Amino acid sequence: MTRYASLASTALAAVTAGFIMATPAKAQDTVSACLITKTDINPFFVKMKEGATAKAEELGVELSTYAGRVDGDHETQVQAVESCIASGAKGILITASDTKAIVDVLKTARDNGVLVIALDTPLEPIDAADATFATDNFKAGELIGQWAAAQLGDEAANAKIAMLDLSPSQPSVDVLRNQGFLSGFGIELGDENMIGDEEDERIVGNDVTAGNEEGGRRAMENLLQVDPEINVVYTINEPAAAGAYETLRSFGRENDVIIVSVDGGCPGVQNVQEGIIGATSQQYPLEMAALGIEAIAKFAETGEKPKPTPGLDFYDTGVQLVTDQAVDGVESISVQEGLELCWG
Repeated sequence: MTRYASLASTALAAVTAGFIMATPAKAQDTVSACLITKTDINPFFVKMKEGATAKAEELGVELSTYAGRVDGDHETQVQAVESCIASGAKGILITASDTKAIVDVLKTARDNGVLVIALDTPLEPIDAADATFATDNFKAGELIGQWAAAQLGDEAANAKIAMLDLSPSQPSVDVLRNQGFLSGFGIELGDENMIGDEEDERIVGNDVTAGNEEGGRRAMENLLQVDPEINVVYTINEPAAAGAYETLRSFGRENDVIIVSVDGGCPGVQNVQEGIIGATSQQYPLEMAALGIEAIAKFAETGEKPKPTPGLDFYDTGVQLVTDQAVDGVESISVQEGLELCWG
């Protein structure tokens, strides 16, 4: 199965409309880099910025950071890329809001000798970036699917599964996590690049959450109306999982439903500790961004571009299952270990 697969002359001094940036002064021979994230308030991207900033300071790289005001702010990201090109950046790290529409301006950057590295979210096509540093999101989903099936044992054959996705149109991370979960659970996939076309009767249905608690509550309510006996809930991320749990608790179902998720932020791991989430797959955005800065520094010095992990078409920055209910055949780390590694 294809899994996309399955991981910045002169200083900028202005705040460009639509995004937030921070630019230190630089010496003429200093390597410059840009980090462009979807927002600057999501803890995942906050930790990513922290990792890039620390590594840039360590290596003497001048880092300019940009962030959209809201998730999905594509035009802001285009403006940020154009500013990075104009400033003479040697490399761009980007988590794209629109993985297809951003390709044209990134091609202009590459044509101008800028190394482009996609972080977390592969572009479409994936080779529109010089490299991708990311979690293996299919594996992340697969781990929680395998764990959930093992928890049910023989009763996995009779499971009633709610799929709480991100959106109807997210083309990469959403699809990979969803399909990975189903594969791990033992469900035959339909179109590997599409959500919701499987024919397995154990799937009660799919709904969207926008990756937040309110969306998780609403989606869980909708699917419980389809089948009030749902006993397994897959969620795109931990805020959606927390919302789903609140709905289940309001129905008195919180103790007899398995909830699994992906991200491994500290609040999410704490929810595993408290029994709200059974298991989560933990990713590592700080390491992801730090490796990206190292790659830009090396490219500036040698011209060498980063290579993907063998067998994949991206550089895998790692994922681990976090749970205190380990099962045979599914490698995991404890909640305590997850709390020591979590990214906030």
